[in-house]
Amino acid sequence: MRTVFSELGKGLADVFFPPTCLHCGEIVEEDAPLRCLCMRCRREVRLVEAPFCSCCGHPFFGEVDGERVCPHCDGLRAVFGGGRTAVLFKGPARSLILELKYRRGLRVLGDIGRIFSEANPVLEWVRGGVLVPVPLHARKLRERGYNQTQLIAEALALAAGGGTRVVPLLRRVIDTPSQTAFDRRARLANLKGVFALERGASVGSGLRLILVDDVFTTGSTLNRCAQALLDAGAERVDVVTFAHG
Repeated sequence: MRTVFSELGKGLADVFFPPTCLHCGEIVEEDAPLRCLCMRCRREVRLVEAPFCSCCGHPFFGEVDGERVCPHCDGLRAVFGGGRTAVLFKGPARSLILELKYRRGLRVLGDIGRIFSEANPVLEWVRGGVLVPVPLHARKLRERGYNQTQLIAEALALAAGGGTRVVPLLRRVIDTPSQTAFDRRARLANLKGVFALERGASVGSGLRLILVDDVFTTGSTLNRCAQALLDAGAERVDVVTFAHG
């Protein structure tokens, strides 16, 4: 009964206060597949399809023979095995992440999950694996109230099914400044010794570990997290992100 009333309340709210697209500000159509993006902006969300970089998942434009590493990964020296990403970090997809990350926009998680459900290369990549969210430092977690990467990982696990689960194996032991303004070399230096295995956690043999982050930028954060898991005994660590850019 509670579900019926909650759905009725939601329907009435949409009538009197119709949702608006967080990217362009237009009203989101009643039959739109996403609740936070209008149909026009939804069509601008670029799902990544093959061929793509075997390291980070960024798409190649045109035909590619065999596995290749893209310019984004040139010089990365990745310690993780490989990666996938769902969309490009631009336009409406960028707006979704910024809403979640900086404006407490938990309402976008449903849309992120729906986009994941259409990203077949990502679903096949993670299905049945253990998703490990990139952690926030305790101070930032208190300020924000949640780790957006863990919520993204949970949305992905739900979309993938097949026994996919989220296990927060890592902690951030050093509170570093924002990485946004740093290049790859500075990011790597800034992140040295930042991540460690969560207290009481262990990395069992035979687990398929897949690090999850919101956006792949230089790969430095994912590389440091992967190294922490490998140092703890992981045999291999792969990565996945919602967006790339």
